[in-house]
Amino acid sequence: MDKTLGLVAAPPTAFREDTSIDYSVIAPLAEHLHRQGVGGVFVNGTTGEGMSLTTEEREWAAETWRKILPPGMKLFVHAGHNSLGDACRLAGHAARIGADAVAIIAPNFFKPAGVAGLTHWCASVAAAAPELPFYYYHMPSMSGVSLRVARFLEAAGPRIPNLAGVKFTAEALDDYQESLQLADGRYDVLWGRDEMLLGALATGAVGGVGSTYNVAAPLYLDLMAAYSRGDLAAARVLQAESITMIQAMVATGNFFVALKTMLRNQGVPILPRMRPPLDNPLEGTGAVPAGFVR
Repeated sequence: MDKTLGLVAAPPTAFREDTSIDYSVIAPLAEHLHRQGVGGVFVNGTTGEGMSLTTEEREWAAETWRKILPPGMKLFVHAGHNSLGDACRLAGHAARIGADAVAIIAPNFFKPAGVAGLTHWCASVAAAAPELPFYYYHMPSMSGVSLRVARFLEAAGPRIPNLAGVKFTAEALDDYQESLQLADGRYDVLWGRDEMLLGALATGAVGGVGSTYNVAAPLYLDLMAAYSRGDLAAARVLQAESITMIQAMVATGNFFVALKTMLRNQGVPILPRMRPPLDNPLEGTGAVPAGFVR
């Protein structure tokens, strides 16, 4: 698999009022992302509340995305689970439906013991879909598994033949840069902090996965283009615009409900509903941004 260029959106899952999944929203959401210039989707991840879905719901969601995703857009399927058996099942399913890649976050209840334990876990899941590029989803703020990704890649590379890279959702730019440079740049290390994209570009990033790419992809594409042509002043202005937007979303008291409200304002027929244990009301006093469509 070649390096992933540009933006991969982490789409939210649409819920009805009773919090059952509304799969009918996937098609208009995919069309919206395609129009905004997104090059792929990372489904059933954090933004998609994947860990709050049943295994069957995750399989059906992935199948639906595969069927309706416009040509040329890549499908990354998150298969992370606290059960190794279910993680392997989800990875195998991703391969059978023709996904472009599979990824897993570390288990977050009983956690792997350091790099060796994580490598063993990932190797087991990757082996369930040996034909698919495999990505480790590094997000210590959610998984509680904090380690140096470069050390994981050094250990896992010889053991996982289909190891393609990492979804890197953390702030450690030094670890990110080292991971990019390992093995003569072998690994596809996708940046996962939207509000720090410019810093990642400066260390060598060429692609990213993010929540706000659902609602502001043109802004980030403009940012990447400005950086590419050496216009740092313009890139900084655009990154500041992104930060302002994200802070406004956080200020509502419920980032993901704000995200769905912004999508609804942009024409996607998605309700601002979450699945428990996440709260549904917007509890803060901040206004939801309209979104940035250029």
